[in-house]
Amino acid sequence: MTIQEIYDLAIQMGIKADPRGVSLIKKILERNKKAYQELKEKDKKYFDKESLKNPYADSRIVSGDPKTPVKKILAGIDIDVGEVLLADRLNQKGEKIDLLFGHHPHGAALASLDEVMDLQIDLMASFGVPVNIAEALLSERISQVKRGVNPSNHFQSIDAAKLLDFPFICVHTAFDNLGSNFLTNYLAKKDLETVGDVVDAIEEIPEFSEAKEKKAGPMITAGSRKNRAGRVVVSGFTGGTGGSKLIYEKLAHAGVGTVIEMHMNEAHFEEAKKHHLNVIISGHMASDSLGINIFFDELEKRGIKIIPCSGFIRVNRIKKTSRQ
Repeated sequence: MTIQEIYDLAIQMGIKADPRGVSLIKKILERNKKAYQELKEKDKKYFDKESLKNPYADSRIVSGDPKTPVKKILAGIDIDVGEVLLADRLNQKGEKIDLLFGHHPHGAALASLDEVMDLQIDLMASFGVPVNIAEALLSERISQVKRGVNPSNHFQSIDAAKLLDFPFICVHTAFDNLGSNFLTNYLAKKDLETVGDVVDAIEEIPEFSEAKEKKAGPMITAGSRKNRAGRVVVSGFTGGTGGSKLIYEKLAHAGVGTVIEMHMNEAHFEEAKKHHLNVIISGHMASDSLGINIFFDELEKRGIKIIPCSGFIRVNRIKKTSRQ
């Protein structure tokens, strides 16, 4: 496969798993096309034309020739300068790595992180929060995220990859969709009476089981194992980054009893606790690894070898093996 084929497959799989549904994604892409067509000619050169076919601004080929064939990938949750140097060292030892593949965004994909957060509006609406309320609460949070990522050194690792002649892809929300979809469907098939039942079910998934062995597995941060779970939602897996802390009150009013999130800052935790929600933190690296693994299984079926690094827990569901 070429880099372009790998990237296109990732986006296609992310769209298929998107909680908003394929029909809404098509409408989003149509709106992007209309916005581009209505621009003045002098402004069109600044428009991100990739958004005409890819709804995830935080997922991009950030370095390299898309036509490059790929046989071996170094893949990690974060591909920073250290991982670029690691790839170069591994190649010196004969590994022949063709592509760096990171989950968390870099470059323009990082600078555009706020642009994928609209996904959370429709996700909250699917949980029973009125869409106008979800939209109003998230708008300020999106502004906060945009201000927060703006001063970052977005291209540091990309510059290192270019200097060492490594192609580089980062795929974020598309993979988070895969993880969120998998966990939601998995839990829907379980008989979950208590919060402890939910945690036990999550820990049966290999990525989370392995993370628990390393003291980074799922944990209950609000509520207790004996608490009745009520309605369980996977609320913090996709959509760029954490949403508005004020959404927890609305989730409680909508009848949600337990929320599952990859991670949660203290302000969000206090707000969720105040509104009597049970909170399960599934673990960041394990949760990210879940979606990534679903994709890499497809690549390995096509003969591409994956070398995991940087927190990525590789679980092959075809061969039923795991390694890090």
